[in-house]
Amino acid sequence: MSKKPLRLRITGATCALGLVAALLTGCGSDDGSGDGVTKLTFAASTFGDPGRGPKLTAWLDEFNKSQDKVQVSAAAVPYPTFGQTVLTQMGSGKGPDLVRFDMPEFEAASDAGLIAPLDKLIDVSKYDLLKQPDQFMVHDGVRHGIIFEASNYAMFYNADLIPTPPTSYEQFVSTAKSLTKGDVYGLAFRQTEAEEAGVWQDIFNYVYGFGGAWSDGKTLTINSPENLKGLQAYKDLYDANVIPRGADAATFRRMFAEGKVGMELNNGGYVTATRGQNPQLKFSVAPIPFPVRKQGAILAPIVINESSRAKDEAATFIRWALEPQNQVKLQEILGASSVATTTQRSAETLKETPFLTVFDELTESSLPQIVLGFEAKTPDIRKVVVQNVIAALQGKTDLKSALDRAQQQATELVG
Repeated sequence: MSKKPLRLRITGATCALGLVAALLTGCGSDDGSGDGVTKLTFAASTFGDPGRGPKLTAWLDEFNKSQDKVQVSAAAVPYPTFGQTVLTQMGSGKGPDLVRFDMPEFEAASDAGLIAPLDKLIDVSKYDLLKQPDQFMVHDGVRHGIIFEASNYAMFYNADLIPTPPTSYEQFVSTAKSLTKGDVYGLAFRQTEAEEAGVWQDIFNYVYGFGGAWSDGKTLTINSPENLKGLQAYKDLYDANVIPRGADAATFRRMFAEGKVGMELNNGGYVTATRGQNPQLKFSVAPIPFPVRKQGAILAPIVINESSRAKDEAATFIRWALEPQNQVKLQEILGASSVATTTQRSAETLKETPFLTVFDELTESSLPQIVLGFEAKTPDIRKVVVQNVIAALQGKTDLKSALDRAQQQATELVG
């Protein structure tokens, strides 16, 4: 993979984004403390999750109590601004020591030389890493990340409202329509430009679930007939008014927990968050009922900032995280997600959450939400695609014209 300057998209940051960026500026390692302890910062959007965040922070505390040389503190950055905020800081030679990235930002940061190679810091041969997701952590023989979380997308549904989950797109639509009445909606998904990364994750399932793809590995295929079909299915649901239009993810996920949304497509990490919001909610999970069994997966690597002054100490934390007992604890916190290594779910866990096997069985058909062959350009391609798809949702253009325009713009971007 080539290393070249990262041209970040900074389009008039809001005050909130500027504040978070300012806070992260000073988040790097502090290895000059008088007590001989190296202090590191670990940035992840998941630290802000209502269900998982406090548990992840407690997990960090276990590391801090396990030894007296390194202390890791959590830095929670809101998901919608996480990638831009952290990449901006890393691009200026600052930022946190450890980062949990989503794949598009991981690829961009790796390509730009912002991530420290791990080959000399961590001997991965000591660990039973999951081969399918782990393959995406290495670029041209150089390891840049370790899987922190691998989480397949599936269909969450309210089991009180939907006794039998839909098994086809047609049933999916009819179920969404029949449930929508009053202040209850049959479905929810992201559909605003403010949640660009989240919209990309949501539409990925419609594109690949209808036989499409963003590229063939060499050429962009944004405006292919299959993509148009999948995104038309997404738009049809938007037009049918079966979703709470304008609601962001935090809002409609709360509505799901309150029984006011019947279905949503989400990843396994959402299990813990949902239970954290409403332990009494009766919900379950099934495969996404689209024509093709392909869906997105959240592959979230943990990486070390190339600018960190304490790479060895950061690697100490990653090695601790990879120890079997700590992997099991991390997986329990993350919910239905997998972690870096092979773990065994307990009989007690499966009794409490029998649908965990649904997520596990989707691993072989799940794909990271990147543009194959154009991995490092995924954030730029994503922005173009999402802008044009939302323009079509809002009636500013028809969907085919929107995809044609996205194809042209993205092709110019990648050169």
